Amino acid sequence: MNFENEYVTSQTDDILISACQAYLEDEDDNACSYYLRIENNSDDKIQILGKDFNITDDKGNSYLENGLGFKGEIPELEPGEYFEFSDSAPINSAFAVLYGTCRIVLQGCNQIKDIKIPAVSLIGNMRVNTALN
Repeated sequence: MNFENEYVTSQTDDILISACQAYLEDEDDNACSYYLRIENNSDDKIQILGKDFNITDDKGNSYLENGLGFKGEIPELEPGEYFEFSDSAPINSAFAVLYGTCRIVLQGCNQIKDIKIPAVSLIGNMRVNTALN
C-alpha cells in the first residue's frame, strides 16, 4: 500500500482520526482507496462500533458505506492504542471526496458518540493509471 497524499486529521474530544488516499496494489481501475487511523487518546477504553462513510465524485454520484464494524472487525482500543483501516470504493470519475463518521462507545461511561472523519480528496485510479502509461 502506498500513501500519495498528506494526512488530514480531525479530533473529537480525545479521539483523533487521520485519513489519506491510499493506492492498493490489487484494486481495479474503477476504484479509489483510502486509509484511516483512529487513535484513542482518552483515559477510557473505547470500542469502534461502525462507520457511516460517503464518497461523492465530481459528477455527483455517491457511494455509501455504513454498518457495523470494519470488514467484520469491531475494534476495542485501550488508551494510547490505535486502529488502522484501508478499503476501496468504486468510482467512475477522476475526483471524489470521502467524508462521514465513526460510531464509538466510551466504555468507562457507556456513552455512544459519532466521531467526525476528516474530508479526504481522492483521485480515481482511472486517472492515475492513464497518467502513468
